[in-house]
Amino acid sequence: MGYYVTTPIYYVNAQPHMGHAYTTIAADVLARHMRQRGEDVFFLTGTDEHGEPVALAAERAGTTPKQLADENAARFEALMPQLEASNDFFIRTSDPRHGARVQEVMQRVHDNGHTYLGTYEGWYCPRCADFKSDSEIAAGNTCPIHHIPLDREQEENWFFRLSAFQEPLERLLAQGSPFVAPVARLNEARSFVEQGLRDVSLSRGKLSWGVPVPWDPDHVFYVWFDALLNYVTALGFAREGKDLTGTFWPADVHLIGKDILKFHAIYWPALLMAAGLELPRRLFVHGFLLMDGEKMSKSLGNVLDPFAVMEQFGTDALRYYCFREVSFGQDGSVSTAGFEARYANELANEYGNLASRTLAMIARYRGGVVPQAALDAELAADFDGLAGEVAALLDRVELSQALEAIWQRVRRLNRYVEERAPWVQAKDAAQADALDVTLATLAEGLRAITVLLHPYMPLSTHKLLDALGRPELSYDGAALAATGWGGAVGALEPLFPKPQ
Repeated sequence: MGYYVTTPIYYVNAQPHMGHAYTTIAADVLARHMRQRGEDVFFLTGTDEHGEPVALAAERAGTTPKQLADENAARFEALMPQLEASNDFFIRTSDPRHGARVQEVMQRVHDNGHTYLGTYEGWYCPRCADFKSDSEIAAGNTCPIHHIPLDREQEENWFFRLSAFQEPLERLLAQGSPFVAPVARLNEARSFVEQGLRDVSLSRGKLSWGVPVPWDPDHVFYVWFDALLNYVTALGFAREGKDLTGTFWPADVHLIGKDILKFHAIYWPALLMAAGLELPRRLFVHGFLLMDGEKMSKSLGNVLDPFAVMEQFGTDALRYYCFREVSFGQDGSVSTAGFEARYANELANEYGNLASRTLAMIARYRGGVVPQAALDAELAADFDGLAGEVAALLDRVELSQALEAIWQRVRRLNRYVEERAPWVQAKDAAQADALDVTLATLAEGLRAITVLLHPYMPLSTHKLLDALGRPELSYDGAALAATGWGGAVGALEPLFPKPQ
């Protein structure tokens, strides 16, 4: 079996922003890390292109839903290489291959007796594309996420028998279940189920922009059922002439934002059960990056622009900041001032300066060759178990904690430079062996933490490993060797220069 990680598919009624970058980079960190461990990895992202919000946005823009979807999907697809995302496929739900597979799965759900025709009446948010229960409505019949008045809708729809899965979902979401993390989000999902599940609309009769219902072509599938199935359908056509489902399904990790928890923790497993498909292993639900106390949202106009950050400071700096400032899984505030402080203090001074000093001292004191001395046992002990600790944390999708564990060793190496003072050792011929130990230990420690940092900062780590003459990224190399490797090192431009 391979390792399968997904982002949500991003809605094309607006352009990409920081929230989209955040989830994509998180998935990329996991994908790169697992590849380092020798796993066969499939990393999926893409765009969600059907439903009323897209149709309404197209109408406002004086264009067709398909034209709007093509235009904005291209922007999301272009974002991936800018973020250094190593996704294996980019799915678009307007792709007819996806639509055909949605129809196949949903026909199975229908044939299994989990649908019926009925009339829906209730409150609906056109931006969420979500019918709201009474407990999900803010003051004045407004959407708690978009702060807009809800619409009162009444229409004949096909329904999905969600209520039939009350007990299976209670078991799936029982206390201590690994299915949803963090625990607070598991509790939230369980609380929703405990209120009692009601059947939900499966189709919309008023829309034409969607995947037609095969047993009733006057209806299209409600956008969430179409969208959720992307995680399964993509595996059927991502590789020409090859079905990857047997290799990668069920998914190891679906990364989602907390605003789509209900759909992924409740609707999604129920739908899979209804179709007779295996459930994914885990949903990891991250919080919001906040500015001015609100979730970053294009519609609210409070966005830290990832494009501007990358242009001025580089992609790796953005990737690092995403998991350094706010613990992944929690809500937290971000700011341009906070970003600039992390860049200067941690990336430039602690890591970039450590790299520059180490290479410069090897060049100056040992002719650019790493000594083949045995490593300092005391410092090596501080690295014992680090690779295993990072792997265990990332297996639990604890990206910020794993980064902190690595960064503690970045700081330990900086302290080691001050403790050993190689510039003093270099002045005393009697300390030549001690200087060899210092430089070999620094070089090997720097190499090991750089291998561990690679998933977070792929560009900078490639540059540094190349300068060290040790470009290998295998996770085996994340542990310290017993001695310096004796190879030549090269020059290195500053990894995190002061922005112009």
